[in-house]
Amino acid sequence: MVAGGSGKRMGTPLPKQFLKINGKAIIIYTLEKFLEFDPKIEIVLVLNDSYIEYWEMILRDSGFDYPVKIASGGETRFHSVKSGITKLEGESLVGIHDSVRPLVTVRRVYDAAEIFGGAVPCVPLKESVRQLRGDESKPLDRTLIQIVQTPQVFRSGILRKSYETNYKGTFTDDASVVEKSGYNIKLVQGDEYNLKITTPEDFEIAKILLNPQKPHLH
Repeated sequence: MVAGGSGKRMGTPLPKQFLKINGKAIIIYTLEKFLEFDPKIEIVLVLNDSYIEYWEMILRDSGFDYPVKIASGGETRFHSVKSGITKLEGESLVGIHDSVRPLVTVRRVYDAAEIFGGAVPCVPLKESVRQLRGDESKPLDRTLIQIVQTPQVFRSGILRKSYETNYKGTFTDDASVVEKSGYNIKLVQGDEYNLKITTPEDFEIAKILLNPQKPHLH
């Protein structure tokens, strides 16, 4: 699980994953989703070294006592994931997930990765989109565009081989790294509720969806 982000876009001094909703840190909600899926899952948390002590405090406050391996975050997501891979043992399915997606649906992606070797959740665009070129723009066919989510799940052997490559600026997610290494990407249905908490507006929406007193459609 990647948790190396900062609070810049959120406008907070703490990284987003450590902010609390209903007294619980966002990252704990996220981890619990994976434990619901597999109570024996191996968890590797990629974390900026400067926040390790804060993470340990979060653990104490939350009472979360499941074993978590820590890997050092890198300069980019690519380097952070590469660091996390070094902590893996044996052959398995590996899900790489953003720690600030606490409303994730896990099983569907893992089931597809079991069959195809790798799977990436996506949701279709709802609004019209336009491509900008200087002062001009043109409409795009939104049916040909998908919004990519996480977890992105791959066989560990595929990930290790793919992350042997050198970093490129076009590596925006794990799928782009794996695809560059010659592997096919299987897209599966994502979840509209799988919100990535990035802005204050996202945070307010997550507060509503994570409120146990207000049931929703998820």
